[in-house]
Amino acid sequence: MSNCAVLNGYELNLSSLLKKGSDVWLNNPRRPREASGTSGMTASMNGSINLSINDGWIPEYSIHGVNSFLLPIADTNWPIDEQDNFDATNLLDVLENEVLPMYYDRKEDWLTLMKKAMHDVVPFFDSERMADEYYGLYNL
Repeated sequence: MSNCAVLNGYELNLSSLLKKGSDVWLNNPRRPREASGTSGMTASMNGSINLSINDGWIPEYSIHGVNSFLLPIADTNWPIDEQDNFDATNLLDVLENEVLPMYYDRKEDWLTLMKKAMHDVVPFFDSERMADEYYGLYNL
């Protein structure tokens, strides 16, 4: 497979290096199979902009073109090859017509979107919110 990379030893150090060095965090599993998306959350905290399907944690956070880029939602009732074609076509469309033009030609807009991604992710997905919610739900 010439278009595949396997990262052996993917752990905290490698994860940190990848996130701190990325401009766009691409995470596009087939809907509805996104487990949680913690890599996308921490990527946003490190200034990377998510380019994703609308699944997992993304619906709680993402606003297309404001703090992330979202693909249109494929119908999960379609045959898998139709879903995959739909996602692939839309991924290329968003990359070619929105992500790349902003990144290369509209640097101020890119910086604004990146800062908004960093700002918006923390209140929803930091450990303080998680602990407050946990203790509140269980009256601890």
